[in-house]
This record gives sequence, C-alpha cells and structure tokens, in this order.
Amino acid sequence: MRSKASGAVAPQDGVAWVTGASSGIGAALALELQRHGWTVAVTARSADALQELAGLALPGAILPMPGDVTDAERMAEIVAELEERHGGIAMAVLNAGVYLPVDGTDPDLSAFHTSFDVNLKGTANALVPLVKAMKPRKRGQIAIVASVAGYSGLPTSAAYGATKAGLINLAEAMKFDLDRLGICLQVISPGFVDTPATKDNPFPMPHLMSVDAAVAEVVEGLEHPADFEISFPKRFTRQLKLLRMLPYRLYFPLVARATGWSRKGDPAAEPKDKA
Repeated sequence: MRSKASGAVAPQDGVAWVTGASSGIGAALALELQRHGWTVAVTARSADALQELAGLALPGAILPMPGDVTDAERMAEIVAELEERHGGIAMAVLNAGVYLPVDGTDPDLSAFHTSFDVNLKGTANALVPLVKAMKPRKRGQIAIVASVAGYSGLPTSAAYGATKAGLINLAEAMKFDLDRLGICLQVISPGFVDTPATKDNPFPMPHLMSVDAAVAEVVEGLEHPADFEISFPKRFTRQLKLLRMLPYRLYFPLVARATGWSRKGDPAAEPKDKA
C-alpha cells in the first residue's frame, strides 16, 4: 500500500457515511472502514439489514440511518442529524444504485425511470446537502460510485450505463468548484464485481472481482484523494478506455464479438438441449 496522501480525511475529523449499505460493496465497505477506525453511518431502505450489519461491527461503530435515496427530504435529514449529533461528516461514499438490464428489442420504460431516480437523482439528493454541510469547514471527502459501464455503451446497460455515464460527468463538472471549497471529490469506477446484481448477466464478465477485492481497491483509493478516479481492475479499465477511443465502425463489432452479441439470435450459438 502506498503511504497515505496528505490532506486525506481521518476518523478524528468526523464520521463516514455510506449509502446503499445493506449488501454488496456498500455493506463490506462499511465494515472495512470501521476496521480502519471510522464510525460509519450506513443508509439503505432496509432498517433490518442495517441493524444486522451493525451487529457485525464493533459496538457503536456502525450507525444505522435508514432511508431511501430517492427521498430528498430524508437524505437532508440524515446529513443534518450526522452533523448535529455525531461530529459532522468527514467522508461520504455515495454507493446506492440499481442495475436493471434492458432488452433493446423489447425495452421496459420502468427500468429507465427507476434507474434514473435511484442512480442519478438519488446521488444528487445526497450530494447537495453534503456539499452544504462541508462548505463552511472547507474540508471533506466525497466519492461517487459510478461504473466502467459509464465509459461507453454495452449490451443490456442502456439504463444503467446512461446513469453511470451521467455520474462520471456530474463528478467531473462538480470537481472544478469543490476544489475551490477544499472538498475532495472522487469517482469510483468498478469493473465486474461478484454481487447478486451481476450474477444473471447474459455475457462473459472478464476480470470478475470478489467483493472483498473491490473494497480493498476502494479503501486504497480513498486514502489518496488527489487521485480523482478510483478504477479497478486496472488492466480491464484501461482496455475499456482504449475501446471508447475507437471509431464506432470498429467499436461496435469489437464489443459485439467480445460479449457474444454478434451471435445473439443465431440458433447455432444457442445452448443445446442435453435431454
């Protein structure tokens, strides 16, 4: 591990806040941060899941703060409570999100609406009160969880990828002003992580990572706030960044071949009945 960068926030500066913390990366990250000495406020819709998570940590290290990120008023209430009763928010990881695959041959409008409400609007609902809380202190660290799916279009990700591309752009645009306020803003772009959300993907997932490996990358990146993007695994993310630089006449056939989409609908490519 690299030495911790100067300017990184520390547990003595306040609490950490993780949204989307009922399972997957969010839950594992909350537990890992408390092992690093943080008191971690955790938010998700399920109060029961958050209480169960708190039972896995040191007493008092996890603060369940149930709430739906689509409820802007509730997000503002959580920020206000953490500021007033728990020493303020030093670090926040805005992780809440949903992955709803879209079949382009029969698209479901609700998948787009839900994805935009949770992934984009939900992040903004948490981000705005956070910035207002950190601004007077001229100090704080915020990380927005996007995805490599936001780099360019991938099969089934019309809704999810659009929101993640939006989050990357949001973070890039906000960084100019937050730098002036002394607030560190980062974007986290994971590749494929072995969570329930990815188990039903109908295409190969190269460089699939465990949740624990992904969390280790996130924690390492958070300790170096000068690095705007925390992306992993590096080999895979570099490949995708190179792909998006290609002209479309090359990009689409390459991705279609890599994901198996070039053979989709071909009877010869369908699994054979072994009965």
